[in-house]
Amino acid sequence: MLVDDSLVVRSVLERIFASAPGFTICASVASAREAIAWLGQDRADVIVLDIEMPGMTGIAALPQILAEGAHARVLILSSNGEAGGPAAVEALALGASDTLAKPGRGSFAGTFSEVLLSRVRSLAAAPTLIRRDDQKPERRGSRPSLATAFDRVPLCIAVAASTGGIPAFSSLLSNIDPALTAPILLTQHLPEAFIGYYAQQIAASSKRAVHVAEPGMRLAPRAVYLAPGNAHLSLARVGRHVEVVLDHQPMANGCCPSADPMFAAVANVFGADAVGVVLSGMGRDGADGAALLRAAGGVVLAQAPESCVVWGMPGAVANSGVANAVLNPDAMGLLIGRGKTTASAS
Repeated sequence: MLVDDSLVVRSVLERIFASAPGFTICASVASAREAIAWLGQDRADVIVLDIEMPGMTGIAALPQILAEGAHARVLILSSNGEAGGPAAVEALALGASDTLAKPGRGSFAGTFSEVLLSRVRSLAAAPTLIRRDDQKPERRGSRPSLATAFDRVPLCIAVAASTGGIPAFSSLLSNIDPALTAPILLTQHLPEAFIGYYAQQIAASSKRAVHVAEPGMRLAPRAVYLAPGNAHLSLARVGRHVEVVLDHQPMANGCCPSADPMFAAVANVFGADAVGVVLSGMGRDGADGAALLRAAGGVVLAQAPESCVVWGMPGAVANSGVANAVLNPDAMGLLIGRGKTTASAS
């Protein structure tokens, strides 16, 4: 489904999808209100949504579009990456699955069309999209043991997130006891241009110091460290302090930043004094690193499927038996740092 007030843009997008096998344009509308009305009667797998439209913007309409679209994924097509950064991050926080910069007039062919087709194909093919209780993910093997005794207050919390992870992290963070002083590391899959704005958004909503990670930064109590968009967030112990290290090595999973090096570093530096959290996201980034953290004695929590946009990353951790508990983000936040508290889930 295409939603854009420009007839020219919609016509170009229609030609792009018509030129590739496997796509069908089920609707092409000029306003958000038309999209909402259409979705009330029919269904789409992927919705390509413009942000700036007269009457009702894509951001304002997004909650209704997601509600009416049920299992549909939304790709935000913004005017340009940098200027559209704040709006695009807000859209991701509201539940959009991906964002893509809209090129200038006359630049829709070539690389842009290839990227657009690849993004939409990936969104349509991604497994275990969950927006309603009537769809449950397939699970391999037996469910892991979820009874976990939190017998120590963590010294570090490391969080991995991707598609659907922004609202999940917000819920997690808002439910963590403010008295807990452990620094929080976050690897969120986002375009590099959006990372700075996302850090500002976290700081404004949480009243915590939030930093886009830079080499040599010392971990400080209650602060949040966000992996930059072009490197993995790692750590090194230097004397009595722990400092940020940025890792630029390519990962086999293709993610940059990737949560696997972050979890591995946390396992090495903090061991049993750390908690790893894997939130909603496509793929399995973080699963290997979470296994290292669990082996080092740390606690690993995976987001429950009913609250995920995509139960890919947390599902990989849960199905491998690495997760100590599978919980919703608010419950994770309430649980973390409550030393001597026993948590259980079923």
